[in-house]
Amino acid sequence: MQKSEATHKTMQVRAAVLSHYEELAGRLGLNPQPLLREVGLTRQMLTVRAQLIPLNSAVRLLELSAQAAACDTFGLLMAEARVLSDFGPISLLLMQQPTMRGALNSIVQYRHLLNESLAMHIEDAGDLTLIREDIMTDVPGGTRQSTDMAVGVLMLIFRAVLGPQWRPEAVHFTHAPPAELPNFRRLFRCPLHFDSDFNGLVCLSMDMDRPNLQADQAMARYAQSFMDAIPKPGQSTVMLDVRRSVYLLLPMGRASVEQVASGLGMNVRTLQRRLGDSGMSFSDVLNEVRCELAQRYVVHTGYPIARVAELLGYSNQSSFTRWYTAQFGRAPSAMREPA
Repeated sequence: MQKSEATHKTMQVRAAVLSHYEELAGRLGLNPQPLLREVGLTRQMLTVRAQLIPLNSAVRLLELSAQAAACDTFGLLMAEARVLSDFGPISLLLMQQPTMRGALNSIVQYRHLLNESLAMHIEDAGDLTLIREDIMTDVPGGTRQSTDMAVGVLMLIFRAVLGPQWRPEAVHFTHAPPAELPNFRRLFRCPLHFDSDFNGLVCLSMDMDRPNLQADQAMARYAQSFMDAIPKPGQSTVMLDVRRSVYLLLPMGRASVEQVASGLGMNVRTLQRRLGDSGMSFSDVLNEVRCELAQRYVVHTGYPIARVAELLGYSNQSSFTRWYTAQFGRAPSAMREPA
């Protein structure tokens, strides 16, 4: 299968995503050195928060650490240990936005300074707003810990802007309930939904647009000018934007070229041309993301195969099974059989 140049295989994230890793590992009785070595990282790499490290290494480190510590809430504890200043200069910009919606839009605009693999989709539904998140990777072992950390960090940002007592209407995770459920209840303080169709928060729409009394327009302009002066990593922005859109829209049944183009503010012809400049077509990107999500859903969730087919855009299970077998050489049901 053809891979785009700017995929998770070469994608990098800032070392800041692993803030407090060694501190938490030590608290749980882990020696971080061998775990870092196993994923190709060093302690020195983590000391410079702005340094770029391989995405897959960061994702694998969290999964391996959770296994080694027998702690299935490792990623959540990572999020809980963080403070807004861990995000670097962008934390100033977030705190000066007039509303929570403005803060989230800033995260989307400057995510290359946080985590370029993060896909986020904000959807208003009447009195509620859904904020969906996903991590673009197919690292062996899944993304449970990275996803938990991302949702936990999102909660941290909400509370930094709206106050420490703020709570969402609900939090959703695609993975099964953890053994250490009290950690989730302590952090989120709201209804929790596991084995869900998406990862993220559901909040009141009025909370998204509630005025931020801490906001200062002059400081916000200063922070934004500072952000704009920081060079972006040399990856295909359009390619990454399309991949993020497909990651989030595919399980919603809306990953058409028309929907993606509209969401990115361009017409279909322009989108296809710009993808073609990178040597890819929309169908290439769709199939690539479908393969990554298929491996995640089939191996790392308890979804019935029929539900996996639906999440990947197939109207019937037999069509999905034929596609999956052609891609991976085995039927999805065989991937779940004991070795």
